[in-house]
Amino acid sequence: MIASLGMYDFGPAQAANDRLWARVRDGLRARGIDAPEALTRGEHAYWDAWQSPDLILSQTCGYPFRARLHDKVAYVGTPDYAVEGCPPGYYRSAFVARADDPRRTLQDFDGARFAYNEPLSQSGWAAPQTHAAKLGLRLPPTLQTGGHRLSAQAVAEGRAEIAALDAVTFDLLQRVEPAMAGLKEIARTDPTPGLPYITARGQDAEHLFDTLSAAIAALAPEDRAALHLKALVRIPLADYLAVPNPPSPGQIAATS
Repeated sequence: MIASLGMYDFGPAQAANDRLWARVRDGLRARGIDAPEALTRGEHAYWDAWQSPDLILSQTCGYPFRARLHDKVAYVGTPDYAVEGCPPGYYRSAFVARADDPRRTLQDFDGARFAYNEPLSQSGWAAPQTHAAKLGLRLPPTLQTGGHRLSAQAVAEGRAEIAALDAVTFDLLQRVEPAMAGLKEIARTDPTPGLPYITARGQDAEHLFDTLSAAIAALAPEDRAALHLKALVRIPLADYLAVPNPPSPGQIAATS
């Protein structure tokens, strides 16, 4: 059995995720559903977990969900982080640049060196590229970093000129990442459906939704604040699938 909550699992959020999972685990066991004692962390918390037939609960990103997972897993629900300017369960990305960069608007960064976490990230790649293309701008993929935190560091150190961090990560990093003090926010993308909770096909997604909702509601205020977590909502699958997929970094680089 596998459970992982790796999308927002650093700093104070890590201990809060452990306490959230303990509530979910105990709630599932009270319903007669077996559940792992602890969360899986590290490299096995992501694709290995998402694709496992033993998955009880995990959180994935919207892009992998619509591109590769939606027909192979069961959707449980979507956390609502009450992101400013977004409907419940939706989120957006913040474009960041060095604080001492004289450019002030996203249009000023047309053609700027762009750092991104990975090509299947909704917030770090898909949303910013779609947003830029809608405005007639180019953000050439200069550096793949492997994580939002690393993208922020790359911009702060001058290895890239701009990056996009999802709004929840953006807030969480400001508590723990020194590089954030050297960055400024330039703009935000349009809202898209947030990071869904999933389970393996054959698991009872309805029971999981109810158990997870109750666990979120019962969290201590300090844990809810650490996770920015307000509630659990349902978003239609069609809304996830309707989000556009941009060209890959390789495709964009080939046309530059």
